[in-house]
Amino acid sequence: MTSLCGQLPPLALYIHMPWCESKCPYCDFNSHPLYDLPEADYIDCLLQDLEADLTKIQHRPIVSLFVGGGTPSLFSARSIQRLMDGVASRVELADDLEATMEANPGSAESSKFQGFRAAGINRLSLGVQSFQDTALQQLGRIHNSDEALVAIEMAQATGFDCVNIDLMHGLPGQSTLSAMADLSVALNQQPAHLSWYQLTIEPNTLFHRQPPTLPREEIMGDIEAQGLQQMKDAGLQQYEVSAYARPSYRCRHNLNYWSFGDYLGIGAGAHGKITLPAEGRVIRRTRTRHPETYMQQQGSDRISEERELNEQDLVFEFMLNALRLVKGFDKDLFSQRCGLSAQLLKQPINEALNLKLLSDLNGQLQPTSLGLQFHNDLQALFLDVDISQKLAIEPETHF
Repeated sequence: MTSLCGQLPPLALYIHMPWCESKCPYCDFNSHPLYDLPEADYIDCLLQDLEADLTKIQHRPIVSLFVGGGTPSLFSARSIQRLMDGVASRVELADDLEATMEANPGSAESSKFQGFRAAGINRLSLGVQSFQDTALQQLGRIHNSDEALVAIEMAQATGFDCVNIDLMHGLPGQSTLSAMADLSVALNQQPAHLSWYQLTIEPNTLFHRQPPTLPREEIMGDIEAQGLQQMKDAGLQQYEVSAYARPSYRCRHNLNYWSFGDYLGIGAGAHGKITLPAEGRVIRRTRTRHPETYMQQQGSDRISEERELNEQDLVFEFMLNALRLVKGFDKDLFSQRCGLSAQLLKQPINEALNLKLLSDLNGQLQPTSLGLQFHNDLQALFLDVDISQKLAIEPETHF
């Protein structure tokens, strides 16, 4: 049991919509091909989940909300309005709530976007992935490049405070030139936020069973170096390994994940992390993955897993997230979130400093450019931290 002290972490809400029109060959998310969309019944289940979790949140306001999937934009604006109204009637929402919804350009409609905006969604994330039709076909996307451009223009015209473009690089057969051309098209749309990440082959996907030919390592290095400069020239600032934004448009929901904040997860397969200070515990919960089974269950039966994070878990999971941030984190934040002394980190921090993967600026631990490039190696240094010493923080204040 850890000695949790200080303020409770911020609390976010993740809502999972598990259906897509088709399953992409690279996707390992909990998404299922659409046969019938039980909108009303599923919204009922989501609100039941939220109701069941109210006892665990200590009356904290929700600072950010994220409707992900799957393809949430398959749902009607009326259903999203009912969902948002139901959330607002059960929990306190921050006055400056960031409310994000993922949308597929292939299911984009102006009237839907207007309805989502009216329901309280103020940030739209468009899963474009590429502006090149051949690449989109390889990725199994249902939209083409023209539809992607129309969806972006439509979202911006609807008045969303922030429009994010999801874009992949390192696609099958991609050259540096074609990757930069793809990125240029995205930047020409003047997005407030860009998620630019490398295609990775994940287990249990079609690409894992039938691997495509990906660019060589030296090409990937060129793509990343030129892409970073191109985004910098366009006024987008990198603040996380794969996230770039204009000033004031960083994704607060994801920043909460990366700074080891708390979040409720509702919906089929949703994950959550909650701090329980009275019990001195931090727990993770996962809900039943398959939507049909999930909707047949009731209450606590939908919790497929609940586990307490031990001290080793806390150290590694905190570092796994925080080391993705360009600015890193303050050692005090580690103690606040985990209830453990930052002295536990001394040995791996020194090793990371010696390897030039990390810098220590008066207690602010920040990945170097090399550390961001090899962030998996940096994270691995904290996998087996020695926690045998009694280094829990003695509580001076209470939640």
